[in-house]
Amino acid sequence: MQSGGQILASCLAKQGVKTIFGVPGESYLAVLDALVDHPEIRLIGNRNEGGAAFMACAHGQLTGQPGICMVTRGPGATNASIGVHSAMQGSTPMILFIGQVGRDMRGREAFQEVDYRAFFGPIAKWVTEIDDADRIPEIIARAFTVAQSGRPGPVVIALPEDMLRSLTEAQPSPKVKLAEAAPTPESIYDLKKAFARAEKPLLLIGGCGWTTEGRADLQAFVEQNNLPVASAFRFQDLLNNHSPSYIGDAGLGKTPALQAALKEADLIFALNIRFGENTTDGYTTLTVPHIGKGLIHSHASDLELGKIYQADLPIHAGPNALCKVLAQLDLRGSWQGWAADQRTAYEESMALPVRETAVDMGAIVSHLQSTLPENAILTNGAGNFAIWHNKFFKYGSEARLLAPQSGAMGYGLPAAIAAKVKHPDRMVVCVAGDGDFQMNMQELGTAMQAGAQPIVIVVNNGVYGTIWMHQERDYPNRQSFTKIENPDFCAIAKAYGFHAETVTQTADFPAAFARAAASTTGALIELVVDPEFITPKATISQIRG
Repeated sequence: MQSGGQILASCLAKQGVKTIFGVPGESYLAVLDALVDHPEIRLIGNRNEGGAAFMACAHGQLTGQPGICMVTRGPGATNASIGVHSAMQGSTPMILFIGQVGRDMRGREAFQEVDYRAFFGPIAKWVTEIDDADRIPEIIARAFTVAQSGRPGPVVIALPEDMLRSLTEAQPSPKVKLAEAAPTPESIYDLKKAFARAEKPLLLIGGCGWTTEGRADLQAFVEQNNLPVASAFRFQDLLNNHSPSYIGDAGLGKTPALQAALKEADLIFALNIRFGENTTDGYTTLTVPHIGKGLIHSHASDLELGKIYQADLPIHAGPNALCKVLAQLDLRGSWQGWAADQRTAYEESMALPVRETAVDMGAIVSHLQSTLPENAILTNGAGNFAIWHNKFFKYGSEARLLAPQSGAMGYGLPAAIAAKVKHPDRMVVCVAGDGDFQMNMQELGTAMQAGAQPIVIVVNNGVYGTIWMHQERDYPNRQSFTKIENPDFCAIAKAYGFHAETVTQTADFPAAFARAAASTTGALIELVVDPEFITPKATISQIRG
């Protein structure tokens, strides 16, 4: 006989869990006690449940395996909800465990009681509560299956504290096995016919669930067939940006050339994307429900097919199984010149004007491009600061970008720490705005304690830049609520054991970054930038005008 907490810990070990992020709470003490007997599972203690949930989300995004987060009931759970929402919008596998009030107290608004099915239902893939310790192996196995299958996403499991103390003879289930949907011969035949009719085809790629082999097959398919490829919002690390097929990201702030390509294309192959608002410019670039041109849409989940756009050829297939077949196809048509023009337009769009300002973000990103190793991991939260390394950094075949599909501020630092936990030998760089960084800067303490210290670049312009930009566009000269009085970022970083320094001139950045890279305890570089230069190619004055 073992306690529910002991069986739960054994189930997690059986599923291959190596890391758990979270904040301790009295509501799941039985699990914490049981984990003492599982030294193969590392507990990363966070400073806030929001940061813990972001780390679990980033772990899922980076590895394709569910990121595990444990929090206590009530305030702990509600703090963690931001990570659950980010995992859902990012199609990222994640499991959130929440300590819950005892079964005999439910429904009485007991201390910190929340109805988690009602609270998380709209933003999670599955929400459940374990009432019987005998069912723990069954529900854990199902949770790992649901989180990773079809369109991956977050699962939330509430754990009544008395259930965790009750005894059971249950045994852990074997590690779950997953099946990826594969394309039918008929769908591949129809795909070949659609490309045979096309003169200006264009691929849109995105989504989660890709393997290294799947990405390699994707590159082989598009390059041998001279196909132009644009990535959906914040999925530009799926295809080597140095490939002659890559033509940019179809996210926020599309270049005029990419907007024109989307309009001129006579066949769009949407490969594993869910047609989000940012990729479609609020569903205006492509009309709903028929886009007025040929549309092939593939996805690992049949629920995404026809949800917004009605495809001429819907293909229910995971990206890896599909690309394994596509890599064997010869679809070459008359579009080589069209594809080459799109690549040329992308290369031309990468040229940034030299800014007459003390710290030029374009030059900063250019230095990172020439300095970072091939397998660097870049992370960010939300804000205009992210435009520079999202738009003007070329991600190679080994580089990764961890950024929130949900547009959540504060994601970058927890994501960077999670990446260092998983890959301590890789260079991880978090780029954060001053407002964005302060959403979760307390997680520097988590990084210090875990020995997982990335390089953090804080772009300090003293404003919530994105919101100020929109204010000046819609309500010029009426700035309100968007100025920030900032602390001494370097002093805070040093208090957590990080190397830290401030850069006020572009020419000083290379040496500062070299010192940051050499630091064995992580580093923070504060860039003091002029808020006037709010985007790479437009100033606040121009936007206001």
